Amino acid sequence: MLRVGARTAYGHRMGDVDADWLRQLPVRRVERSPYAALRPDAWPLTIPAVAQVMRDGLDLGTATVLVGDNGTGKSTLVEAIAMAYGLNAEGGSTGARHRTHDTESGLWDDLRLVRGAGSSKWGYFVRAETMHGLLMYLDTTRRESPGSRDPEFHVRSHGESFVTLLSTGRFAGDGLFVWDEPEAGLSFPAQLHLVAELAQMMARPRTQVLLATHSPILAALPGATVLELSESGIAPVEWRDLEVVDHYRRFLEAPERYLRHVID
Repeated sequence: MLRVGARTAYGHRMGDVDADWLRQLPVRRVERSPYAALRPDAWPLTIPAVAQVMRDGLDLGTATVLVGDNGTGKSTLVEAIAMAYGLNAEGGSTGARHRTHDTESGLWDDLRLVRGAGSSKWGYFVRAETMHGLLMYLDTTRRESPGSRDPEFHVRSHGESFVTLLSTGRFAGDGLFVWDEPEAGLSFPAQLHLVAELAQMMARPRTQVLLATHSPILAALPGATVLELSESGIAPVEWRDLEVVDHYRRFLEAPERYLRHVID
């Protein structure tokens, strides 16, 4: 069973987190629903990390960061948790109704979320691969709502639109905020800005962050529990020991030596 006693991004343990604080979080635990219908030999349960969560459950703290290579189940898990919470599969809040085409797995319907007592039901889901569709939806609703204070997203670059979205107030209150590889299209300063925004969210008692990322910058979110996904499953790890951090460190130390193995 994975608990919030796992190490955080800088090796601190979560054991000193106030129990009352944890009880008020939107999602305290993710586990298999007693009515689960997916076969264990069918995708996505064939992904080791997904199978492990379905078998053992997963306790969530104030902030949980999932890191791993492509295909290890990061996006599959955060998408399923977001949908089980009631968020739109393609991004947005519980009230978002935009849709392009069905691509999500049925995993969300096999999950049971243990909610915090008196916790907020608000939330927002931001995912890189459907970001354009979400922004187009927001532009449409802005035009159809005379009183809307939203800016025009389509006249901005991807990174500018993302930063602007953060400032609209959708992330100002309590709730569950889910992020699927938001670093796509973001510059180094923009990623640092996102880390600062996430840290502010974490400071609110009934606010929770769930993040899937390839970015060592976002994975360094202070106070977050870092979980690494691999072919072996899912396990807590210190930020400095993440495989992606090791790869970036060695590349920056000697890019020519690193690239030689790729190009030659």
